[in-house]
Amino acid sequence: MKPGEAPLRDRVDLEIEDPAWSDALPHAPELVRQAVEGALVGRSEGGVTVLLTDDDTLRDLNARFRATDAPTNVLAFPAAANPEGATGDIALAFGVCEREARTQGKPLADHLRHLVIHGVLHLLGYDHQDEAEATAMEARERELLAGLGVDDPYAPERASDDGPHDSLGDPSNVATHAVRRG
Repeated sequence: MKPGEAPLRDRVDLEIEDPAWSDALPHAPELVRQAVEGALVGRSEGGVTVLLTDDDTLRDLNARFRATDAPTNVLAFPAAANPEGATGDIALAFGVCEREARTQGKPLADHLRHLVIHGVLHLLGYDHQDEAEATAMEARERELLAGLGVDDPYAPERASDDGPHDSLGDPSNVATHAVRRG
């Protein structure tokens, strides 16, 4: 932690709603904290609320905020300017994340840290709507994940030929666009 940064415990508010997360990853709280702290390094403000939940909850959120009636791996909800300096909220679906990790042959712990970082980067203004944005976001993800000892999720042996975001799962399932609350 650098001078002026909030302590780790003050930057992450974690809610584990689906016990499958704790059953599969008893150390999920520490993994989430590592990923959030890594993504927020160098920032004096910014707290993130992370919800580890189930597919039905993400389906509901996706339908309400993105008009897509399907579960997805992660959604990010940037906070409006606020006196607490909160950055926003992230929600992750266990079933989708677990299936993606298994299909891609990677540890669920690594996939969780990747998706938390991906979500935090959306909260910080990163996006992947075009190739230039995607390239910048993926480079930052690689850098942050390497700092946590996580293999490059975009390495050729992990990705198929379907596009730049294959390591996040089915590209139609990637819904981490920053969801504006209105």
